[in-house]
Amino acid sequence: MTYPLVVHPYHPDLLTRDALKRFCQTAERVGFDGVGFTDHPAPTQKWLAGGGHDALDPFVTLAFCAGVTERLRLIPNIVVLPYRHPLIVAKMVATLDVLSEGRFTLAVATGYLRGEYKALGVDFEQRNALFDQAVEVMRGIWSEDSFSYDGDGVAANGLTANPKPSPLPPLWIGGNSKLSRRRVARYGDGWTPFPAPRALSQTTKTPPLETVEDLSAMLDELWGFVDEAGRDRADIDVSFGTSAGGSAGSTHFDPDAHRAGLDQLASLGVTWAHTGVPGDSLAHALESLEQYGETVIAPSRR
Repeated sequence: MTYPLVVHPYHPDLLTRDALKRFCQTAERVGFDGVGFTDHPAPTQKWLAGGGHDALDPFVTLAFCAGVTERLRLIPNIVVLPYRHPLIVAKMVATLDVLSEGRFTLAVATGYLRGEYKALGVDFEQRNALFDQAVEVMRGIWSEDSFSYDGDGVAANGLTANPKPSPLPPLWIGGNSKLSRRRVARYGDGWTPFPAPRALSQTTKTPPLETVEDLSAMLDELWGFVDEAGRDRADIDVSFGTSAGGSAGSTHFDPDAHRAGLDQLASLGVTWAHTGVPGDSLAHALESLEQYGETVIAPSRR
């Protein structure tokens, strides 16, 4: 479940301490297993006005959620890894993982907003190289004392950073590209693609993903890469959602059709189901969480 800051402008009820607390505790109580926040530190007004959405900082808000829950996993949706120096990300992740008692999953992607990259002073054209470098640096500083690394913007010489997360937090890699699936097979713990209708895919510069058939073909390719890498398919999580039955909180939501859609995803190898709720008010969001818990989660666990 991603926090419903899904439009611009946001509903003011959603940006309060009480709202975050009630949302996370309600999600946990009705049976959700994870909560996430998006990552847009410097979006352009053009993007917001053209269908984008406002955002809270994912690390700050997930730390808050960790403090008011006991079981929920903390799964950003997603962290744009090249936006921040990898040693800073490594410290934030290690701190959050330790203080949440191992409940953090680092879900990351390269992102697609040129304007945001430019505002942050990061070279958009180097995003893939910076992404791979960041993973190497983070896992190095988490695993070694006197860690050294010489790379693009990283000059680490004999660094030791504590606390070290143990075990390392799962690394989920987002994106619909072949490159994202190759990364999962090479060093990831999960794949988290996102729905991309063909019209939207032109804006985000990502392969379209709008049908179960699209997902199935991508998964076939992923499992082929995993096999080539000599890894066990069972060690790879896949997170995706279904549009079957509509969305919780809508007047035409059909829980039976929705559960059938989730079963179809599970048969393809999807291990985590992602869904959303309306962001037009806190009351509607909480009501929708309750509805989803009662009509989808509870029946599936009987």
